[in-house]
Amino acid sequence: MSAKVTGPHGKPYGIAVSMPEGDPMSAPHLLGDEWSGTRWYATAAERNTALAAMKNQPAYYRKGDSPSILLEMIDP
Repeated sequence: MSAKVTGPHGKPYGIAVSMPEGDPMSAPHLLGDEWSGTRWYATAAERNTALAAMKNQPAYYRKGDSPSILLEMIDP
């Protein structure tokens, strides 16, 4: 039986953020190929709202540009 994965304070719903393989931002002098992060949420609804916002065009990007990140939902 596998253990449940939870974030800080027992928050069970998450979003894993990483870069696609070969992304230019993974160059050693930028973010590096080990860059990743995880954001944790108390409920699936909070996580889903945050995920939808993360998929939107960032306000500070030029029109047509988009971040090349991979977003993966984590469920308990």
